[in-house]
Amino acid sequence: MRKKLFYNLVGLILLSGLLVNCADKPKNGRTDTYSSGAITFASDESFSPIIDEEIQVFESIYRDAKLTPIYTNELDAINMLMNDSLQLVIASRNFTKKELENLKARSYLPVAIPLAYDGLSLIINRENKDSCISVNNIKRVLSGDAKKWSDIVPGSSRGDILVVFDNSKSSTVHFCVDSILGGKPINSPNIVAANTSKEVIDYVEKTPNSIGIIGSNWLNDKRDTTNTTFKKNITVMSVSKFDKATAMNSWKPYQAYLLDGRYPLVRTIYALLNDPINGLPWGFAHFIEQPKGQLIIFKSGLLPVRGDITIRSVNVGDD
Repeated sequence: MRKKLFYNLVGLILLSGLLVNCADKPKNGRTDTYSSGAITFASDESFSPIIDEEIQVFESIYRDAKLTPIYTNELDAINMLMNDSLQLVIASRNFTKKELENLKARSYLPVAIPLAYDGLSLIINRENKDSCISVNNIKRVLSGDAKKWSDIVPGSSRGDILVVFDNSKSSTVHFCVDSILGGKPINSPNIVAANTSKEVIDYVEKTPNSIGIIGSNWLNDKRDTTNTTFKKNITVMSVSKFDKATAMNSWKPYQAYLLDGRYPLVRTIYALLNDPINGLPWGFAHFIEQPKGQLIIFKSGLLPVRGDITIRSVNVGDD
């Protein structure tokens, strides 16, 4: 009798433990927490240098966390989030109204966290000394109204303007269409599509009549801790809000000019989250917006969204 009672008691304990384990296990099979586990997330390729550094520091602090990035174009990255393939995307835009309605209709609570401000940068070959351009002329080039260098620089003999992007679906293209062209498509007859931001730089370095358009985090000379030196193999253009760009009214995408509004082509980088269990995607996104993550943003040459920023005068003359 005692043995039967013992077996029954053991059976009840095992059954209750099994029920507890089943209740604790997430329905979607995920086991990651705020600071542990393994996840895959997506990011626009243009942000890869920053994200790689953020991952390296995050994983050195949280040894039980493993983050695997997919570097792709912004459109495909957000589509993966909308299709529930992943829970985190790093992008240069917020959720659209339609995307929010879609996710909320499926009982999700999507969140967009601002992480940094990036200057969309125009680069030219070192041989090209026409390094000032107005926002209006950028618009004319992208719309196809200005096809030759002489259309924006009277007397220029450089021929056709070759416009180089990283990817037709990238955050760079999205910004140009949405913020510069007012939603109208890029219609330049001389578009060159590279695969990555590095390939844009390589193409411009070899092509005297080209203009490359990339994020400013690809431009900084890592040896300069003041973030006031750009790569030497290309020239970063100065951009003006005025119709006629001059050296006195045009600005490069330095952090100070992103902060005070003088540089006109500024975009916000977001962490787009759709993470019902508030797991590792949340943990990593919040790490980037906190002091250690924001310091990495600052050192990359972008403008952090948080923290006290001191602007000091330095010599930023071109050589």
